[in-house]
Amino acid sequence: MKQESSNSHQIYLYVAWVVALVATLGSLYFSEIKGFIPCDLCWYQRIIMYPLVLILGIGTFQNDVSAKKFALPLAVIGWFISTYHYLVQKVPGFAEIKPCVSGVPCNAQYINWLGFITIPFLAWTAFTLIIISLLILTIKQRKQ
Repeated sequence: MKQESSNSHQIYLYVAWVVALVATLGSLYFSEIKGFIPCDLCWYQRIIMYPLVLILGIGTFQNDVSAKKFALPLAVIGWFISTYHYLVQKVPGFAEIKPCVSGVPCNAQYINWLGFITIPFLAWTAFTLIIISLLILTIKQRKQ
């Protein structure tokens, strides 16, 4: 029974890793294939997401659910950054008054699918799914 319980917990770590991997590949697609230049806030989100692929991947394939203690704080930080970035894009007056001096302004929207799906929204969705997966894993472990 212990092995079955461990395997059922492992699926949540696997889901979190797949989400981080897809998000990373998506960000690379947008920048390297589509040619979208990341703004400063996009870079911060990448700085958080890319290590999650390694941390969650190692945890998944080493069958080590303790990786969540490193991944969850990163995902929460990334979630706050992507939430702020989405607000900068979608809420008038929320963006800084001064123009972005390092290139692309953070309120630029390369994509706007269905009127609300932008790149920060995609990152927010990924961070949310990772957080949910890791929280479910934590809850299930505590019930054990």
